[in-house]
Amino acid sequence: MNYPKADLFKRFIASLIDGIIASILIYVPILGGIVSTVYILTKDVIAYEITKNPDFKNRSIGKKVMGLKVVSMEGKDMDWERSIRRNLPLAVGSVCCIVPIIGWIIGAILGFIISIAEIVLVLTDNNGRRLGDRWANTQVVSTEDLEKHEDVIDI
Repeated sequence: MNYPKADLFKRFIASLIDGIIASILIYVPILGGIVSTVYILTKDVIAYEITKNPDFKNRSIGKKVMGLKVVSMEGKDMDWERSIRRNLPLAVGSVCCIVPIIGWIIGAILGFIISIAEIVLVLTDNNGRRLGDRWANTQVVSTEDLEKHEDVIDI
């Protein structure tokens, strides 16, 4: 399936919303870093799996707010494994930060480098697919574009 590239501003705001949620989760007593990392890894399925609300199917809270959705290039729904593969590059820094001091340094450096690479890929790839999207074979699309595409298929 071939979809148009999602609006970059909407993707940025969705990412910012999800980042704020992950940052707030850090303050969960004792397990904050782990809870935050789990959210980052599973953000494209966790809201749907907890609520079973179809509005959250294949999307994080930020993507829902901004009218975006993650689609599999094979037409499959997001699942835990696909979400983890897709978001692993974003969580590498967080995972490293679990180890005090040296982990924080390595995590900050790795997180920064990977984030820059991901941004460059979103900006330069024709479909806006970052490294995580390539690993999970996914693409972020506008729900409007997705509905238009489904209308064409239904004809």
